[in-house]
Amino acid sequence: MSIPREEVLRVAALARIEIPVDEVDLVASQLSGILDFAAQLDRLDLGSGEPLAFAPEAAAARPDAADGRQLAPGQATDAAPESEDGHFLVPPVVEHLNP
Repeated sequence: MSIPREEVLRVAALARIEIPVDEVDLVASQLSGILDFAAQLDRLDLGSGEPLAFAPEAAAARPDAADGRQLAPGQATDAAPESEDGHFLVPPVVEHLNP
């Protein structure tokens, strides 16, 4: 499936993602590959299997228990790009809109 450049730019605008003009063809190719793979998955016959409500017990890799190890105060935040008073500082992820 081939995705036109205009469609890539439209989707990027909807997602508020800036794609450099010289990378639009690359992104179109990558998105086409993803959609082609999804189409392959769509052709699989899944009718004979039972749906799972949870993972089988064999999938558990280890017990969910504390092992006594912990970081010293400040050890994690010392490596962070920005921190303050033992807390990570991150940029805001939600824009505040005035209704």
